[in-house]
Amino acid sequence: MSAAAREAIKASFLKLLEERPLREITVKDIVRDCGVNRNSFYYHFKGIPEMLVEIVMEYSARIIAEQGPTPTLAGCLEAAAGFALEHRQAMLHINQSAHRELFEQCLMDVCRRAVQNYTGVLFQTLPQEDRDVLVRFYQCELFGQVVEWLNAGMRYDLREQFRRLCQLGEGMTELFLQRAMEE
Repeated sequence: MSAAAREAIKASFLKLLEERPLREITVKDIVRDCGVNRNSFYYHFKGIPEMLVEIVMEYSARIIAEQGPTPTLAGCLEAAAGFALEHRQAMLHINQSAHRELFEQCLMDVCRRAVQNYTGVLFQTLPQEDRDVLVRFYQCELFGQVVEWLNAGMRYDLREQFRRLCQLGEGMTELFLQRAMEE
């Protein structure tokens, strides 16, 4: 079974997800759209939820890698929300599906990786315990911002809101670092 078939299956799924809710997409729809048989689908994936996780994680890893180390928290948000920003309708469908919890677990992991990308050099002089606390703090902030945006139907400009939040919190990271180094 080829890698091309695997990619075709994922591309068909994303295409269908842009068109209709996740609950209305079946394996039969996916294989019909991409021209492979059901056995090919099940050779590559256990089911639709596992494929969804793989797609989100792959896109997120690509976005984080393309961005490289980011010097700003706003850059973290771009990485964490990259898949959602590229696939707006699909994200709304996933957010309204029975697989939302699975997606949120992926999103939390993506937020962690985006923050680690941001804090890798910045926090390297801190004790591990402090690094862990700060990574979790920023991870949860990113996650909360993205989930709230999804729950609001993605109706506002997430980038602008986070840019403003970063302006309001300017110096906060430096203050965290300073306090951690004083102890």
